[in-house]
Amino acid sequence: MFPYECALTPVSPSFSISVSTSPGQEQAGCAERMSAHNMTWISYPSKSLASTSLEEIEAFIASQNVISRLMHCYIAFFVPTGLIAGVCILVIFIKNYVQNKAMEHSDPLLLHFTISNIMMILLSFTVINRPDYIRATHLACSVLSFLFNFSYFSSQHSLMLLLLILLLKRFPSRTALSTVTQRPMLCVGCILLCAFCLALTQALLVGTDNYHSETDCQLDPLFAWPEYEIVKFTFGFVIPSFLQVLSFITLLAKNITTFICRLFYNIMILFRTTLKLQKSIGTPKDELVMNIAEIVLFSESCASLVLILCLHKPCKDRILQVIRSCRRAPSTTSHPDIPVT
Repeated sequence: MFPYECALTPVSPSFSISVSTSPGQEQAGCAERMSAHNMTWISYPSKSLASTSLEEIEAFIASQNVISRLMHCYIAFFVPTGLIAGVCILVIFIKNYVQNKAMEHSDPLLLHFTISNIMMILLSFTVINRPDYIRATHLACSVLSFLFNFSYFSSQHSLMLLLLILLLKRFPSRTALSTVTQRPMLCVGCILLCAFCLALTQALLVGTDNYHSETDCQLDPLFAWPEYEIVKFTFGFVIPSFLQVLSFITLLAKNITTFICRLFYNIMILFRTTLKLQKSIGTPKDELVMNIAEIVLFSESCASLVLILCLHKPCKDRILQVIRSCRRAPSTTSHPDIPVT
């Protein structure tokens, strides 16, 4: 997790090792390992545009306009819809718990999934000044990245467990997994612990240098080590998505919106890793597509909350009850009783 040490440690005289490499080669190899984690060279293509070609400048302006309009569309439509849906779900769950003093089997996981997505939507306000980026210290950016990754892993793993619970309901078995899923609060605790460990690992992979220097900050920091994207792709997408797709196939479900949105986002995460390994900052077009993938991920969180509000039976019943009561109110007030004289 920390920068490689290049000092040559002495070997005990009790044994000898023959090495075919020279000290110069060892130092060169060590320098190469250190340079792989030296991210001081990296910057956003929009911040280091050196070309004076008219076509490239026009392409740069067009990409900036696209990301600006997309951001305004997201902030204007998706954010309010997602937050309203999330708050309604929380209120419904709380009211049902107060009235019944109990929750349905999958409600704790749905509640955790809802809170994780609300956190992701709130953190998405960092895109509000795109195509520019917020300015923050490396330390503050690492904290934002930790919170974002904690929400991201929590959301993904909650969805994975929800699908596994549905699968085990359809095909009950006596395995250890089915025993664990019978205790949803234990599942939530496992998700929190797993998400915290993964988010902490990601925070360490952001790097430990220049904590007090200011930089352009993104929730997935550009200056993070290449292993950052690889770990996130593996534990935040590949493993959960494999289990989700397996559950979809088994249950004949067709909810592939989440899979497609997160696939697009994680492909762009890996593409950014290849640019880092090639010591390339990419083009403004690459930066545009990465920004689009980030906003698509946040939009998927908003859409997930709306789907829960519309499809989860307790939430749907409560919404219908509110709508019926709103319809009755005008009819009772529009025809007041006239006293007979």
